[in-house]
Amino acid sequence: MIKLDTHCTSDSLSSHKPVCIEIASSSPLEEIWNELVQTHHYLGYRKLLGRRLKYIAFIDEKPVAALSWSAAARKLHVRDRYIGWDEIQRRQNLHHVISNSRFLIPPWVKISNLASHVLSLNIKRLNQDWIERFGFPLWMLETFVDPQCFQGTLYKASNWTLIGQTAGFGKQGAGYIRHGRKKEVYVYVLDTDFRKHIGCEPKPYRFPSRPPPNQEKLEALKMILRDIDWHPEIEASLDLENDEILSIAEELVSFHEQFHDSFKRIEQTRLGLGYLQGLLSNCDRKSVEPIALNLFEKKEVRALQRFMQNYRWDQECMEKTHQELLAKKIAVDDGMITLDPSEFPKKGKESVGVARQYCGRLGKVDNCQSGVFVGYSGKKGYGLLACQLYMPEKWFSEEYKERRGKTLVPEELVFQTKHQIALGLIDSIAQGGLFPAKWLGCDAAFGADIDFLKSIPEEFFYFASIHSDERVFVQKPEIGLPSYKGRGRRPNKVRVLDGQKPLIVKELAKSSNIKWEPVILGEGAKGPIVAKAARLRVYRSREDLPDDEPVWLFLRKNADGQIKYAVSNAPEDTPFSQLCEAAIMRWPIEQCFQEAKSNLGMGQYEHRSWPAWHRHMLYVFLGLHFLLQVRLKLKKNDYNDGSTGEATNRIGAAIKFSDPTRSYRHCEVSHQTK
Repeated sequence: MIKLDTHCTSDSLSSHKPVCIEIASSSPLEEIWNELVQTHHYLGYRKLLGRRLKYIAFIDEKPVAALSWSAAARKLHVRDRYIGWDEIQRRQNLHHVISNSRFLIPPWVKISNLASHVLSLNIKRLNQDWIERFGFPLWMLETFVDPQCFQGTLYKASNWTLIGQTAGFGKQGAGYIRHGRKKEVYVYVLDTDFRKHIGCEPKPYRFPSRPPPNQEKLEALKMILRDIDWHPEIEASLDLENDEILSIAEELVSFHEQFHDSFKRIEQTRLGLGYLQGLLSNCDRKSVEPIALNLFEKKEVRALQRFMQNYRWDQECMEKTHQELLAKKIAVDDGMITLDPSEFPKKGKESVGVARQYCGRLGKVDNCQSGVFVGYSGKKGYGLLACQLYMPEKWFSEEYKERRGKTLVPEELVFQTKHQIALGLIDSIAQGGLFPAKWLGCDAAFGADIDFLKSIPEEFFYFASIHSDERVFVQKPEIGLPSYKGRGRRPNKVRVLDGQKPLIVKELAKSSNIKWEPVILGEGAKGPIVAKAARLRVYRSREDLPDDEPVWLFLRKNADGQIKYAVSNAPEDTPFSQLCEAAIMRWPIEQCFQEAKSNLGMGQYEHRSWPAWHRHMLYVFLGLHFLLQVRLKLKKNDYNDGSTGEATNRIGAAIKFSDPTRSYRHCEVSHQTK
């Protein structure tokens, strides 16, 4: 038995005795070959397909190299095009092509030019050895080089020809699986007449060049994504197995490829993919620096910052593509466009739009940024569509001119209230025609403004949340002038003639005249989601005077006794079940914010500029969109209404409405109402 000598062998090839190559297959040397390759080759010594020959190269009876040749790839587009054979010819003649499946120089051997010399010696005897062992000649050799690990110098020095790259698939069982790690394909022709033997002609062929560095970096990133830890809440909510985690990483790459038209350079594509994955990952904070350090080199932190702030890529194109793809998944004829503001507490004064203003997250006035967001929900699912940062009026003063310039605020931008921004976003979505809707839902920040609700496009019925201290009239009173007593000018004010006063809705909800009806609003993880609901026609109060038109007041009491209040301009003959359906469709946007802020870093950004804020939010939208796509694909799309306190926190879950004839029905079994 020959023992391995791990003493370092160095210097030039000419200073050593001649290289001797011996067949290791089916001989005592095979054990040494296996040990060498298993220990020092990243692929190990197993999985050599079909017929094979193993060789060991010796210098002075010491092993200095190990090689193997085995069956060629069954299907390989670039090779088959290079040869020019058809499918039948390939099946008949593929055995004349073999692959250099392993090549190893042990790490203790340091001899210049040894690898190319060993390969040359091996090739000289390979054909004859193959004929003696298997009974037929070889026409061509092939091999694969991983460009992320190697430069292919050995094969270039040995006059092999680079003909292209693999498609990124690997054999698994009887089929193939996409792993995304493309390898360069080199070939070496042994018989120049091989095409005459086959009876084929070469197809048009362009000699490939090595992909540019940025392409190599992009491919490297795709492989890194396979090993990145997902946010634990995301992984748990998707209920992924190990093999599914790998496939989800590949799914993310394919998902982001749909937005490649938005980018002008490969580097932008790579940075965008990295940012999206960073939002989905287990980073402690979802800001630029942690994401960049987790996926890229330290020097690329600045590149990712520039990508979000001022790199020239088409954000509008990405948003349009996002909406088009999402519409195919969730758009329905009777859906709801949802509207909500959201605030993000921030320190300092330099971030775009930051000011002391009401912050819903903190429940008080504080330093924050505020945005207006538009979403969509329906029976198939929900998602966020568009947004715009609210700029307080003082940001348009001369005092803030320099600050506007530093934060890249568009010069043409003028002050708009949140309600004006909201109407602009709604109009844009409506004109796009991708998301048909019967309803428009909004929170109390918009629902409290009667004039805003009357400005909503006529094609929508609104379902708007209101505060518990909202005042309404149950009946419309007669209005007249107050009686006049005393001296001076007669007061020009109206009064309620019949003495009625507006009622506070939370007090109205206590009235024995309210008829609460048990309803099932959906299916939860623990069974039906049961609430009590009531509705009545009212007139909203404007300075203690009734509005002109009546609306529906919808009250919903959850299991914990909490009551939600909303108004709707739906017609008087609207069925009770439709208002219940509108109530449940109103809440998914809240679920979007909960999921985006808890798991996707929606509020953890550290961007200060106008473009970066909007790009960050758009990538959060893509994160929710991707998780919805995954859930639909895996059929793990249970949904619970977050407003009931029973939400399962299923990110991107599709809303699971039951048959309309059964959902929102009155409970007929007494224990269901408990």
